[in-house]
Amino acid sequence: MRVVVAGASGTVGRLVVGMLEARYEVRALTRDPQAAARAGVGGEKVRADFADRRSLERALAGQDALLLITSDPLRPDHDERVLRAAVRAGVGHVVKLSALAVTDPGAGDVITCWQRACEERLRACGLPWTLLRPRAFMSKALGWAESVRRRGVVRAVYGASVNACVDPADVAAVAARVLTIPGHAGRCYELTGPEPVCAREQTAVLARVLGRPLRFEELGVQEAWRLWRERYPEPYARALLESAERQRAGAKAGVSQTVRQVTGRAPADFADWARRHAGFFR
Repeated sequence: MRVVVAGASGTVGRLVVGMLEARYEVRALTRDPQAAARAGVGGEKVRADFADRRSLERALAGQDALLLITSDPLRPDHDERVLRAAVRAGVGHVVKLSALAVTDPGAGDVITCWQRACEERLRACGLPWTLLRPRAFMSKALGWAESVRRRGVVRAVYGASVNACVDPADVAAVAARVLTIPGHAGRCYELTGPEPVCAREQTAVLARVLGRPLRFEELGVQEAWRLWRERYPEPYARALLESAERQRAGAKAGVSQTVRQVTGRAPADFADWARRHAGFFR
C-alpha cells in the first residue's frame, strides 16, 4: 500500500510517517526535502508545494491514500489544489485533519470558518474521504516551556477553563489506522483526551512530573490580546480570543471515545504526555 502525507513536517504528519514507514510505502510531501531529512522526517521525501499544481500531481501519482494537513486560513486554495491533484491522480482515499470546533455552532472565527470550507471541499471532491476532528493538542503546552525552564511559571488566560485536549500521538495513531484499514470512508471522527483539564491543573501535573514547584499566573484578557497581536495577524489573534471565550463558556469540555474505538487503546492523559516531553521543560 502507498500512502502520501501532505503536511509531513508538522506535528501529526511527522508522527504518521514514522508509524507507517516500516510497513508501507510512505511518501512525505515537503517544500524542502533536505531540511525535512535534517528534522527527522521519515519516508520518501518528495518535493511539492501546495501552491504548485504540477508538483502536487507528480507527488500524488500512484498513491492509494492521502493524509491532507494544511494550516493557513489565508490560503484556502491549498486544499483545493491538493484535492484537484488527488482526483487527477486517482487517489483512493483522502483523510483530512480538521478540528472539533467545526461542530460548534457558536464558533464563527476565521480559522473555524476556513476549516468548515475545507471540509466541504473534501466532501464535494468525489473521492472517498474521512474527517479527523481533534480538540486542541496537548503539545500546545510546549509554549510554556521557556517560562517554566527560566522562571518556574506558567501563564495563560482563563486558567480555570477546561479543554478535553488530545495527545497528537493519539491523533496520529487514528490517522494511521484510518489510512491503511478499510471501513472508515464517509466518517467524521471526534478526537479528544480522556478528560477535560485546565491550565492550572496542567501546571500542577508538570510540577509533579518535573519534581519542582511551578507557579500559575493568570494572564489578563488584554495582555493575552497584546501578546497574540505581536505574534499573529489580527484575524488569527481574534480567533484565539474567541476560542478562549468559548472554552471559558464550557464549549470544549466534551469527551469522545473515538481514540479507543479506532485504535483499541485508551487515549493518553496530560500526565502521560508530560512525562514523555519532560525534557523540553527542564
